[in-house]
This record gives sequence, structure tokens and C-alpha cells, in this order.
Amino acid sequence: MNSGQLFLTIGGMFLLSLLVLRMNTTFLSTGDVMYNTKYGVLAVSLGTSMIEEANSKSFDCNTDTNSVYTLAAITDPVSLGPEPGENFITFNDFDDFNNYEKVDSTMPSAVFKIRCKVGYINPSNPDVFVSQKTWHKKILVTVTSSSMQDTVRLSSVFSYWFFR
Repeated sequence: MNSGQLFLTIGGMFLLSLLVLRMNTTFLSTGDVMYNTKYGVLAVSLGTSMIEEANSKSFDCNTDTNSVYTLAAITDPVSLGPEPGENFITFNDFDDFNNYEKVDSTMPSAVFKIRCKVGYINPSNPDVFVSQKTWHKKILVTVTSSSMQDTVRLSSVFSYWFFR
């Protein structure tokens, strides 16, 4: 084997090693994307479950058994949250989820922290919580995990309707 063939062989081995290195990098980055997607889907699922649980409750503690006809009869904005002695199991109205936090460690691959914020909103600007009573409440659910790169935020508006 002469020196020309030796250089071609070394060049070929060099190109092959670059190709193998590039493939390994691609596989690793694909794995990262797959895990981030998996955790994102899990976070959206947990957040959606929390919103569905809140939406299954009555609008206000004063509307769980009776109808109300004036804004004066519903909970003040500063009092939103669970009533004394209530816990997640006994939540009976939508605003009980205000300032509720839960750590979900049922998945062996990641631990998720779920935070809820409930407040009154004005329908013309539903992105901003207001400090006065309205017939509309919004829940904002935030799901975080050290295993995820991003934070998942979900929201839903719950309005009170009564019929005479």
C-alpha cells in the first residue's frame, strides 16, 4: 500500500467517523425533542384535568343550591378560595381553586407542579383579572416541571347564567 492509498484510507475513516458522530448527535437531539413533547402532552393533560374538575363545580358557594339575581350575593374578589375547612376533596365551587397548588409525582419520569389562580374578569378584556364582582370567573392553570423546558399555561372562563 503506497502513501496515496494510505491517505485515502485515512480520509475515508475520517469521513466515516464524522458521519457516525453526526448520526449520534441527531439521535440524541431527536430523543430530547421526544421527551419534551411527551412532558408537554402530560402537562397539558394535567392542566386540562384541573380545569375540567373546576368547571364541574358550581359558579359560587352561594349558587351551589340556590339561584342568585344580584352581584351582591356572590363572593367578594378578596374572598375567592376555599372556605375554612375545605380541601380539594370537598371543593364545591369554581373559586375554591384559587391559589390551589398540587404536586403530581405519579409519573416516574417527571414531577409536575400545578398552580391555579381564579378571579373575576370583564368579558371585554378576559386576559385581566378585575377587582369587582362580575358574572364571569376565569381559572388560570400553570403546570411546571424541572423535566420540561417550557411552562404550560391553560385558562378557562366560567360564567353564571340564571333563568327566571
